[in-house]
Amino acid sequence: MPHIALVPFTGLRVREQSMRELGMSLPGLSTRATEIAHLPALGLLTLAGLTPDDWTQSYHESATSKSLLVDSIIATKPTVAAFSALTASIHEAYDVADEVRQAGIPVVIGGLHATTCSDEVRQHCDAVVIGEGESVWLQILSDAAAGTLQPVYRADAPFELARSPLPRFDLLPAGARPRMTVQTQRGCPFACDFCGASRLLGPFRRKPVELIARELRAIRQVNGSRLVELADDNTFAGGGDHSELLDALAGSKIKYFTEADWRIGLNQELLKRLALSGCVQVLVGIESLVHVHGGMGAKASRIEQMMEAIAKIQAHGIAVIGCFIVGSDGETRESIDALAKFIIDADLADIQLTLLTPFPGTALYARLKKQGRLLADRDWTHYTLFDVTYQPDRMSACELETAFRELITTVFSDALVARRSRRKREIWKSKRTV
Repeated sequence: MPHIALVPFTGLRVREQSMRELGMSLPGLSTRATEIAHLPALGLLTLAGLTPDDWTQSYHESATSKSLLVDSIIATKPTVAAFSALTASIHEAYDVADEVRQAGIPVVIGGLHATTCSDEVRQHCDAVVIGEGESVWLQILSDAAAGTLQPVYRADAPFELARSPLPRFDLLPAGARPRMTVQTQRGCPFACDFCGASRLLGPFRRKPVELIARELRAIRQVNGSRLVELADDNTFAGGGDHSELLDALAGSKIKYFTEADWRIGLNQELLKRLALSGCVQVLVGIESLVHVHGGMGAKASRIEQMMEAIAKIQAHGIAVIGCFIVGSDGETRESIDALAKFIIDADLADIQLTLLTPFPGTALYARLKKQGRLLADRDWTHYTLFDVTYQPDRMSACELETAFRELITTVFSDALVARRSRRKREIWKSKRTV
């Protein structure tokens, strides 16, 4: 019986030791890092759901030493090993893939980085998947079983989400996780120039609600988790009637976290339904106080209008994580200091801070490369969201890195983290009284 080993490389990567130590010492950062590290690799679990019953499968998480991971993969004697990795973790995936291949095991690598840098990825695997894996998965398995893997598998058309299988949550190691993941849509109707998310794999599409409800039931049965993170780029951004989705979420009796833009705060009926559906937290991309990124469309607005909408979201008992990107063109030390003051004064339940990162495949990457501003000494291990990888237009790279660390230290001080935690509890308590 053929066997496939599924090997995800997930979680945050922090390259620089000083930044790693800083992040682990700040509770607001370390908590979120832990949550992300334990999110299951939904892409590989979905492919596992498409795999025929005459294949056996195993799931090998990368949160361990390289030698133990390699040994665990080889021990299953797989017909093929399927890897997924993001840009920051791709070199880690290469190291493991190289050793697995030396043991005579074919390796397939897919994901966002593989899609945008396929020629590079091919040097470390037997087959690379370009685009959405579901469209070519059965062919890959057939070829692997026959020993005829092709060097490239390209998804020529977007995968129809109505054909989505039930992800194989049962393959996850035993034990409840802080959060599980469910995808209700794929892609995004916006084209923000910095965004390296699933829109690079295909156009915006929604998954049928009955399939979402099935996944929520499976999570409760397999994992017992009552907290789910929607793996969407921008839930509710596509417009239309969301009643069926919100009914399904409410019927699941789970609490969930998602990402959406500030405009949901303009729709009072949506906010009421959102609160009743079990939404407890939403990440809202405020992005920058000094620069409007290309492709943001209707998301772009005055900060005053965004904050008014955020106040309405939190008034419905839904805590808002304000997401800020530091380092846009026009950024200066003065603007970063102004951002620090803004965040200190802002009524936000939580904060996410990252550095602008030009991921391959994005319009931002293409522009900075054309301008000769990508730093030649920064390989993919620097593309972590916490390392500078390009020459800023008004600061040196060193000045931006220093200012970013100081901003993080200020924003995640014990006093401010405690204040935001109290505010979050107040918001959640208000939901029970409205």
